[in-house]
Amino acid sequence: MDILADTPIADLAATRERLRTAWQARKPDYAQRRADLIRLRDAFRARSAEMDAAIRADFGHRSSHENLLSEAMIVLAEIDHALAQLRRWMKPRRAAVGWRFWPARAEIRPEPVGVVGILSPWNYPVNLALVPLASAIAAGNHVYLKPSEHTPRTSQFLRDLLADVFPDDRVAVALGGAELGAAFSAQPFDHLLFTGSTAVGRKVMAAAAPNLTPVTLELGGKAPALVCPDYPIERAAARIASGKWFNAGQTCIGVDYVLVDASRRDELVQALLAQLRARYGADLGTSRDYTRIINASQYARLASYLDDARQRGLQVIEPFAAPAAQAQRQAERLFPPALVIEPDPQAQVMQHEIFGPILPVISYRNLDEAIARINALDRPLALYPFGHDRAQIERILAQTLAGGVTVNDTLLHFGAHDLPFGGIGPSGIGAIHGRNGFDTFSKLLPVFHQRRLAGSDLLKPPYRGKIDAMIRWLAK
Repeated sequence: MDILADTPIADLAATRERLRTAWQARKPDYAQRRADLIRLRDAFRARSAEMDAAIRADFGHRSSHENLLSEAMIVLAEIDHALAQLRRWMKPRRAAVGWRFWPARAEIRPEPVGVVGILSPWNYPVNLALVPLASAIAAGNHVYLKPSEHTPRTSQFLRDLLADVFPDDRVAVALGGAELGAAFSAQPFDHLLFTGSTAVGRKVMAAAAPNLTPVTLELGGKAPALVCPDYPIERAAARIASGKWFNAGQTCIGVDYVLVDASRRDELVQALLAQLRARYGADLGTSRDYTRIINASQYARLASYLDDARQRGLQVIEPFAAPAAQAQRQAERLFPPALVIEPDPQAQVMQHEIFGPILPVISYRNLDEAIARINALDRPLALYPFGHDRAQIERILAQTLAGGVTVNDTLLHFGAHDLPFGGIGPSGIGAIHGRNGFDTFSKLLPVFHQRRLAGSDLLKPPYRGKIDAMIRWLAK
């Protein structure tokens, strides 16, 4: 595949204006929205093998099964859900006006906002581009997408796919690096969605601020798994392993560290190591199921975290370590899973979102201590409590706050269409998926309908006599 040239920064404004002019001339109705979603679904399904090849090429290697689960399945399910619910989502919603305004009535009308800008990341480059795009289309908008420069083949796949599905005045794609992304963020969109790191999210929000562009930020953070004393270690290890090493840990809601009761810490470590052996065999390099790190910069960042841990004298367990093969692994960006035992809060693995296959394991003496460890860090995008005691789970949920929660498993709340997906504070602003995504890219327009005869006709100066008494009574 020949990689296309970057989009000139000078073209951004003209393209955005073309999209908005076309939208203003003919705002998509139900029939058009439905037809657009059907064409997108059918074209994407037909080209899933092409998608898989593009992602694997960009990563160096990524499990095709993980591509099918995290990219193809999620996108198709989101589109099918929107198609099934679209007519209901578009209907005006009744709203009460209260007895003081009787006999008036009110409604809330979901109206499209115009042109939605989407900045999508590299870790799930298709899912995190097409899921919000489908929501924006369902809501009746036109879309300008800027996918990640770190997955150039996948970004070109998206550009080709969308060009086949949509006219260029309904959906457009800009290709380019950080400079183009900064200019893209500064465009006066009607709504802007960014998915990526918290550090870049701050820059996107600052770029959007002069235009007062509404922004939705899907960011990240240090998502903890908390294993309560009553939960079986083997089952916890299996589900935490899935939440950690899927996509080699390059997941915004992936398990970032695990807290376990002190008496069972070593048992959990051994169970996690057993999971790694069962999933990837004895030789990680020959496993078709273990994903590579996206680029050399990310590989070096992860290596620096382990170097820091060793310099601090922390126990680092690397079940697939083979020093003789280190140069080859670095060339292939194959970063083996590693456990860091009892890191102190100043360790790099606890100062930053790891976004890779390194898992800190931390013991706690009681639940209060575990909750305090979670609350000492920024509010995460996800939280994974494991426990059968409902009172303990409720206590964890009451005393912490995260963007989303899966109890007794990991990652799965992302795929539930009726659950809002989004962070809080440094882990994000706003929410997408299902109706929440539809509403995010809509103006929920309040409309108040007054009747021919209304009591408000009496509430005017001069405020004397009965009018004075009526107002004082209403204000009580």
